[in-house]
Amino acid sequence: MDIKRRDFLKVVAGSGLLLAAGESPAGAIARPPRTMPDEAVGLMYDSTICVGCKVCQKACKVSNNMPPEHTQRPPEMIDALWDNPADLSEYTLNIIKAYKNGNAEVKNREDNGFAFIQRHCMHCVDPACVSACPVSALQKNPKTGVVTYSKNACIGCRYCQMACPFGIPKFEWDKAFPQIRKCQFCDHKFAEGGYPACAQSCPTGATIFGPARDLLAEAKKRLTLKADSYYDYPVQRIDSGNRVKQKVASYVTRVYGEKEVGGTQFIMLAGVPFGRLGLPDLGDRPDAALSEGIQHTLYKGMIAPAAVLAGLMYAAYRSTKNDK
Repeated sequence: MDIKRRDFLKVVAGSGLLLAAGESPAGAIARPPRTMPDEAVGLMYDSTICVGCKVCQKACKVSNNMPPEHTQRPPEMIDALWDNPADLSEYTLNIIKAYKNGNAEVKNREDNGFAFIQRHCMHCVDPACVSACPVSALQKNPKTGVVTYSKNACIGCRYCQMACPFGIPKFEWDKAFPQIRKCQFCDHKFAEGGYPACAQSCPTGATIFGPARDLLAEAKKRLTLKADSYYDYPVQRIDSGNRVKQKVASYVTRVYGEKEVGGTQFIMLAGVPFGRLGLPDLGDRPDAALSEGIQHTLYKGMIAPAAVLAGLMYAAYRSTKNDK
């Protein structure tokens, strides 16, 4: 069968006219961004007071029954990289990574300095992974806002991996019946009054848990603190009576996660620009508000796919009707 380029373009143009006769794609992006639940919980990570002990990383593995993981490297790279394992995976849901520049003499400095950063699921207010999942294996809890995963619903399509702007969901490539793995804020502890193991184990208060709105207010308060002054940083929880007095670093004047892709429930502060710490520079608009609207328009009543299929079948018929 030989479908000429001209015939194919006619099909595409004709299908576009059919689609335009219905609902325009411009209307597809009209869905307003979702908002954070009133009782949403969250985590705040302050890179400036993180000491890189990785206790939170170990606690996460224990809480989620994850095995130890070691990244194999050639001998010449053994001393070059501090991160081990190298990144998030199906066996590591929370990780502390190091930033190093030049002689790395001063903490929280971009040039000739070093810093730490924590990576795990951002629990977006309007999560792209939830929008992309065709079987609702990923869902956002309407009360806590936590993005959870159901292995019984998952079909292994990995659309969530492609949709996530932070590259968080990981797939179990070595399992006969694989799952998607990602941080779920240790939501299995919530029923008993517990909270995420990373915050519960952090000795310096670099990671704390609490109501998402209170955490954002705390983050903005810290940005007003004077460098080299002292501040009583809460440990484990935002409302904790346990506090540690520490010297204030010079913060980058930005709360990462406040606006990115519509906001997240895991927010971060740092003394080094977030781009240098490996975090993507994203816009304010949630990806889901755009992609979900387009998907719903294109597939509404299956009219557009049916039109394209009919057009292709007609083109195939035209190109082969005189063949023996």
